[in-house]
Amino acid sequence: MSTTDKAKNKAQQISGKAKEKAGQATGNPQREQRGKTDQVKSDLKTAGEKVKDAFKR
Repeated sequence: MSTTDKAKNKAQQISGKAKEKAGQATGNPQREQRGKTDQVKSDLKTAGEKVKDAFKR
């Protein structure tokens, strides 16, 4: 996993957490759900990168 990919995934994770918290604070369930979705996407990308790295060895 390249450093750039790690940084992008971490940024998406942080952005998702911020959206989730903003949705909770404003009572906006759609924004909260989008934040959770962003976090899941980031987790899946990270897992996919780890699998690719495992097969490179």
